[in-house]
Amino acid sequence: MIGMDNYLNAYVDRRMKSIVDEWDLSTGTDLQDFKDRLDVLEQETPRLKAFEHTASDKLTELENRARNLQGRT
Repeated sequence: MIGMDNYLNAYVDRRMKSIVDEWDLSTGTDLQDFKDRLDVLEQETPRLKAFEHTASDKLTELENRARNLQGRT
């Protein structure tokens, strides 16, 4: 049984890249890249929320100005 385990372990070791590609498995590097990208997005969220608030305020102001201009004609 130990001989079979060693054979299977060696086979998997030799074919690991092919197995990962064929089964579209994630690797430790993939997961770290994902975590890094998630960290960047989490840091970006407050800035985007602030932009959304500012843009909403400006849009409201523009809509009010447009209503005033329509009322003058």
